[in-house]
Amino acid sequence: MSSTLASQEDLKKHKVPLLWRDGCSALLIPLNICRKQNNYKPWECDHERHTYEKCQYDDYVRRMKEAAKQKAAAAEES
Repeated sequence: MSSTLASQEDLKKHKVPLLWRDGCSALLIPLNICRKQNNYKPWECDHERHTYEKCQYDDYVRRMKEAAKQKAAAAEES
């Protein structure tokens, strides 16, 4: 199991919506806890937010590279 993937029990316990249960879900839980503790002040929880957004970006880049490889492979077959 990846360090950025939370267990189903943790996701249920912290009421993470289904749409947010992705590869970075373990980083979203502490971010949401911090946000609630600080009354959703936008200047708080910068470290947690940055870590979560970096994970989301890295996942996006990985998926785009994979899609480009699949597209190139499909073009070679044609």
